[in-house]
Amino acid sequence: MNWWDAAISVIGGVVLIYAVLLVLLALYARRHPETVGMREALRLLPDLLTLLRRLTADRILPRGIRVRLVLLLVYLASPIDLVPDFLPVIGYADDVIIVALVLRSVIRKAGTGPLENHWPGTPAGLALIQRLAGTSATAP
Repeated sequence: MNWWDAAISVIGGVVLIYAVLLVLLALYARRHPETVGMREALRLLPDLLTLLRRLTADRILPRGIRVRLVLLLVYLASPIDLVPDFLPVIGYADDVIIVALVLRSVIRKAGTGPLENHWPGTPAGLALIQRLAGTSATAP
């Protein structure tokens, strides 16, 4: 096997992993279509970023949770996404789903208290974030 065959194998593997991740993303979005609409998510973005920053700075939370939050912030700030943001609707869907998964993970580990304590927005916004994280079935 020469270097050319190895390069093609690596590229093929990366493409296959990317395709699997896109399928998983589509399955998650199809399974949870009612989670949060794109317009609602964009309205909450400033409060959500403040929440993530405050949770990351909270030394009471376990280090593993803070590491997840830092990685989430790096992913959100990075120009490289699973699905490029220039694609309409689905370009931002991966960001919303990843935020939801990380928040769900944080809430499972730390409970809802830190989320409620650090939320800078309205109670309706908090209810929407809880719905996004899958911890509340009620609409705001």
